Amino acid sequence: MAKVFDCITEQLQNFIAAQHLFFVGSAPLSPDGHVNLSPKGLDCLRLLSPHQVAYLDLTGSGNETSAHLEENGRITLMFCAFEEPPCILRLYGQGKTILPTSPDWYDLYSLFPQIPGTRQIILVDVERVQTSCGFGVPLYEYKGQRQTLVNWADKKGEQGIKDYQQQKNVVSIDGLPTSLSKMP
Repeated sequence: MAKVFDCITEQLQNFIAAQHLFFVGSAPLSPDGHVNLSPKGLDCLRLLSPHQVAYLDLTGSGNETSAHLEENGRITLMFCAFEEPPCILRLYGQGKTILPTSPDWYDLYSLFPQIPGTRQIILVDVERVQTSCGFGVPLYEYKGQRQTLVNWADKKGEQGIKDYQQQKNVVSIDGLPTSLSKMP
């Protein structure tokens, strides 16, 4: 039932564009380290080419993906159809964190909506594209995006977000440094 593609085909690009939610998986090299899996929404994904995607990463309670990318670069994005027809799509690749201080920031950031609490952009060079049936994924009705994170960040303000990131987002739960540990 699984099928591997050489790139993100036009049909798969259309599938991605129709999804309101995707998941990001990453892990440290240590066998004792924690595997991370995070849901993402809020129109934060962009297809840059058939072999590259980027997503706008918002401030959250942790920054595990960034720490894992700093250590080993491995990342997987997964999209599930919660409507018909069933499908699961995984994009396996190597990722890197683009910070607001990076020379690449403005070119990439201009592709996204400006969302309060933006932390970084995750850029993924896709090495493997694979679909599977998705027959076991339940059907769900999309009702809209939550605004809780946006409202929280807006209320905290720019300095409040920076302070929060320094308290909660500089090291992973396993003690690995994130990209934010390099920020001035």
